[in-house]
Formats: sequence, C-alpha cells, structure tokens
Amino acid sequence: MINFPIRLPEIDPVALAIGPLAIRWYSLAYIAGILFALFWLKKSNQKERYMSEAAYDNWITWAVLSVMIGGRLGYVFFYNFSYFRHHLIEILYIWQGGMSFHGGLLGSILGMFIFAKKYHINFLQLTDNLSIAAPVGLFFGRLANFMNMELYGRVSGSDFGIIFPNAGDLPRHPSQLYEATLEGLFLFTILAALNQFTKIKQFRGMISAIFITLYGCFRMIIENFREPDEQIGYIFQQITMGQLLSLPFIIFGLFLFFISYQSKFQK
Repeated sequence: MINFPIRLPEIDPVALAIGPLAIRWYSLAYIAGILFALFWLKKSNQKERYMSEAAYDNWITWAVLSVMIGGRLGYVFFYNFSYFRHHLIEILYIWQGGMSFHGGLLGSILGMFIFAKKYHINFLQLTDNLSIAAPVGLFFGRLANFMNMELYGRVSGSDFGIIFPNAGDLPRHPSQLYEATLEGLFLFTILAALNQFTKIKQFRGMISAIFITLYGCFRMIIENFREPDEQIGYIFQQITMGQLLSLPFIIFGLFLFFISYQSKFQK
C-alpha cells in the first residue's frame, strides 16, 4: 500500500556519466523514442513497402533535426519569446532545457513532408505509421520530465500527491506521470489496436488525425493538473498555454479525420 504524500529525494538529471561524457535522462528519452519509431517504420515497411532503403537509412537524421528544431523554436516563440529576443544566441543552448511538444510536432510534420517529397513517399502513409510510434516517445519524454523534477503538477489540495524537492513542501499532482500514461501508453494502445484489428489503414491519414485529435484532448485535460509555466502563468482565467496550443491541433485533427473519411469513398 502506498502512503501519500510521497516525498521524492533529489534525482540527478544525469542518468549516466562516463568521464567527461554525461548522458541525461532527457537524452535517453529522445534516443528511446527515435529508436522505437525506427523499429516501427521497419516493421510497417516490411508489409507496405512504402520506403526505399535509402529513405529508411536517412530517416533518423531528418527526424532528429525536425523534432529538435521544431521543439526548440516552439519553446522560444510559444513559451519564452520575451527572454530569447534579447538573448538570441541562447536559442542554440538546447542542453539547458526548453522544448515544446507542439513545436516539435509542427517541426516533424514539416520535416516529414519535405522528406516524403524528396524520397517519393506517400506523406499520409508515412505519418500514419509515425503516429502510432509517437506516443512511445511521449511516454519516455514525460518519464524524463519526472526524473528531472520539472513540469510538475499543481498542489493537490490533499495528502494525495508527490512532494518534489524543488517545489515546496506541499503535495503536487505528478502530472508528468499522468501525461506518460494518457498521452503515452493509452494513446499508443488505442492507435496500435486500431491498426491491428480494424481496416483503418484503408483511410489514409485517419490514424494521423486520431493521434493529433486525441493528443490535443488528453493534453487539454492534463493541463488542469499541471502547474503553468512560471514565466507565462495563465493566458486567460484558468486557460494555460498548453491548452491554447492544443485547441488548433484538435480542430485540425477533426478536419483531417473528415477529409480522410470522405476521400475513401470518392476514389
């Protein structure tokens, strides 16, 4: 039986150090997410044959650059533009932290669109397969947030919760674990089950649409338990930046779902 509240000890953000080489939890999360996506692409490509060998070999470079550039610029413009406009060189200091998932997703969409054009791949077929793998990367990323004791939740108002050593003495919602579960494990299970047990693949782009829509919905929910970013606070009343950014994703996801459904019957 777990006794609440749980008081966390200090956790070193460096997961493994070998001499001068320091590997952080966040780096491990990115590596795990990218490797799983690479595995999933290989598995799906064996069945669908939509990627050439050259495309598969070069995908990881495009993926890493797309996610990193999009995630960093998203954080700069969405979450801390007032600071970075006076410290432009620090935009490059990604090792200091500061990434946005919404920005990373936008960067990935643009990067994969260019990648698909370059290697003559059906863009929506590619994004459908990547959408199934993406929640696994989200899962590891949120676990890394927890290990780094960042992006923690709001004060729970009861004994339930976790006392983070860098966030005062009151129990807080472990919102990182909520996100890892809902946006990670649960979303992956839904998409993988639809892919395995239904004919949804016939509707090109529908898995991508469901991923974008459900991620936006889950993020909107969990933002109610997550502490708003200190430099921003609430955008309007109790509305956070994460909720504001998730709304257009939900709208676009629903639009893509409708277009995907309609296009199947117009062929």
